[in-house]
Amino acid sequence: EEQIGNVQGKATTLWWLGHIAEQQGNYNQALDYLQPALEILQRIQSPDAERLGQVVARVQDLIRNS
Repeated sequence: EEQIGNVQGKATTLWWLGHIAEQQGNYNQALDYLQPALEILQRIQSPDAERLGQVVARVQDLIRNS
C-alpha cells in the first residue's frame, strides 16, 4: 500500500511530465501522463483534481481540433 504522500508525489510528477509533453505539442503523450495523475488525485480526494480535470479536458480539445 502506497503512502498518501508518495501517491501525491507520483500524481505531481505525472502532471509535470504531462505539462511538458503538452508544451511540446505531444498531446496524446500528455494525456498518457495526465489521466493517471487525475485518477490518483480523484482517488485521494485532492483539491487539485478539479483543476487537473480542466487541463485534461483542454488537452482532449487540442487533440480533437488538431
